[in-house]
Amino acid sequence: MPGAVAFGDRVRYLWHNMTDTVLLAIDGQRATITLNDPAKHNRLDTAALGKLREAIEAADRAPDVRVTVLTGAGEKTFCSGYDLGSIPSGKSVRQAESRDSFETVMDRLETMRMPTLCALNGGVYGGATDMALACDFRLGVKGMRFFMPAARFGLHYYPSGLRRYTQKVSPSFAKRAFLLSEDFSDEDLLRVGYLDWLVERADFGAKIDEIVARLAGLAPLSMANMKRAIEQFAQAEPDIGRIREAILECQNSEDLREGLAALRERRSPAFKGR
Repeated sequence: MPGAVAFGDRVRYLWHNMTDTVLLAIDGQRATITLNDPAKHNRLDTAALGKLREAIEAADRAPDVRVTVLTGAGEKTFCSGYDLGSIPSGKSVRQAESRDSFETVMDRLETMRMPTLCALNGGVYGGATDMALACDFRLGVKGMRFFMPAARFGLHYYPSGLRRYTQKVSPSFAKRAFLLSEDFSDEDLLRVGYLDWLVERADFGAKIDEIVARLAGLAPLSMANMKRAIEQFAQAEPDIGRIREAILECQNSEDLREGLAALRERRSPAFKGR
């Protein structure tokens, strides 16, 4: 249950029902969700995804919240994505429909009522690169790095993540990230439009506060409705059924099993295209 601490005419809620790996604080018009497992680079497993969904839904229900900040603990990594040991190799693609699957939780983040800011306190890797794109705005800290390793071990990414890469940055960036599995520097990310702002670490907290204050001062009904309209205008209509068939083909492939084995054994994979 949440505990409340008064600050003048504001009330700050600390949601103690979250685990220590996902924290939620609501302070007036601002909600802050913190991925709090820096020893593991804030990596998300199935349990943590469920707690993240709970935090998202709690912030979304709070009537006074006008902006949600998603960030990570520590100074090295925002999030290293999904626990690779939980990748469903050989299992049904219908797992994507699970309430706490990575895809479903990222989609829920994207549909939050009020604006969201991903405050990238460090490197962003794997599925976390899409988590940032599921937010409305992205603030980076100088020195951060980025890579999407799906093709390095034979994984086909889920449809909504591919859409966000293509829609919110560009098809060229999506191809460089997924097909080349290219590493990007902080300046690269700003240049291609993945980041909206890039600041020195010393200025990171102040920039978050500046963006939050601006969003909190604007008309909430107008922002909520225009956010929804902008997303609708940007939607594409791909063949989702065919994409899911391709995902299943990759999940059942020898290449994915070889890729994950090579990752565990710290060697280069020998892919066969089947």
